[in-house]
Amino acid sequence: MAELTKVFLDEDEIPTHWYNIAADFPNPAPPHLHPGTQQPLQPADLAPLFPAGLIEQELSTQRWIEIPDEVRDIYRLWRPSPLHRARRLEQALGTTARIYYKYEGESPVGSHKTNSAVPQAYYNREAGRMRLTTETGAGQWGSALAFATQIFGQSCEVWQVRNTYESKPYRRMLMETYGATVTPSPSELTAAGRALRERFPDTPGSLGMAISEAVEVAAGDPDASYALGSVLNHVALHQSVIGQEAIKQLAKFGEQAPDFLFACAGGGSNLAGISFPFLRENIEGRMNVNVVACEPAAAPSLTEGEYRYDFGDSSQMTPLLKMYTLGADFVPDPVHAGGLRYHGMAPLVSHAYHEGLLRAIAIKQREAFAAGVEFARAEGIVPASESNHAIAGALRQAKQAAQDGTSPVILIGVSGSGQLDLPAYSEFLAGNMLDA
Repeated sequence: MAELTKVFLDEDEIPTHWYNIAADFPNPAPPHLHPGTQQPLQPADLAPLFPAGLIEQELSTQRWIEIPDEVRDIYRLWRPSPLHRARRLEQALGTTARIYYKYEGESPVGSHKTNSAVPQAYYNREAGRMRLTTETGAGQWGSALAFATQIFGQSCEVWQVRNTYESKPYRRMLMETYGATVTPSPSELTAAGRALRERFPDTPGSLGMAISEAVEVAAGDPDASYALGSVLNHVALHQSVIGQEAIKQLAKFGEQAPDFLFACAGGGSNLAGISFPFLRENIEGRMNVNVVACEPAAAPSLTEGEYRYDFGDSSQMTPLLKMYTLGADFVPDPVHAGGLRYHGMAPLVSHAYHEGLLRAIAIKQREAFAAGVEFARAEGIVPASESNHAIAGALRQAKQAAQDGTSPVILIGVSGSGQLDLPAYSEFLAGNMLDA
């Protein structure tokens, strides 16, 4: 058992149900509100943007929701994802900790985002909606939805944050390879985009701005839907397959539970996916896992934001969400972790943080990339820019363990591959990277 380097589960061990943490919070999560009436959202309020199947999941407090057979069959392309023991990293650090990482980079687009893109495309297909619009930061979500819509014969229109559209051209090429159309945001194609360009002429863009454009287009077409890659409850639900698998895999390594779990946090989908099944174990008293959200110092919504109702987009077109927020108008510095450049945090993650079920730290860009390089040189996997924040948090803990003489079990969520982020690594290695 001690010699294992990685553990795979059999395909028949892919979770059969998604886990919904809303069923297990000691205190219920605050509801989404209609921006006009200030009353809790009703299913009809979301119908212009989402199909009935996703609306039901968004508002559900049911603990387990069955994964459709067709979705589960597509999951087999990359799930179950492996859990690795980072033995070479442990040696490089000289740590007494036992380090594991759940690697989502083996999915078709190289990240965890396909876990939600496929069911979102599926439920839209079932409702007869064949045109999907979305936003993307780093391009991971846009690539995932482009892939998923190709499976179900749908069209996909992506508004990519202008900064990453320009700095990550290979992400755009990947989306286009899957058949999507990609537009830098803010653009001249929508009223929201034109207004934002007038207000912020030199803006690098933000996820909030790109959301506004994608929502506007979907709301104007009764045959279209908007698809979101993070933040909303149904996205966190879909991602729960990550943590469910990790619990089984740690047991095969002979570990009862991790002492620490580190995951990057921007909108919250990756953090929720790996941590919520462990938080359920904490709530039920079976584990005592210290969950740490690792957010970028350029967009520190948990560590510096306010817990209040706010819009999910810059043009205030979305429902009001109770979340930790820096304000819908906040435009983060154009750091390389484009998938984490969001002004708010998922309502379910925010509620968990507010209830003291997890804690958060902010990581600066150079520390994140230094950790990513150290990880790559030891383990051979180049992590996504976003994942580097989780690795940086874990390395802090591992180095502290060596000083303290303790042997904690550390689990890292490595949300994706950084093969398309190599220009950012080149900038770091050349000594030209700024923290902001």
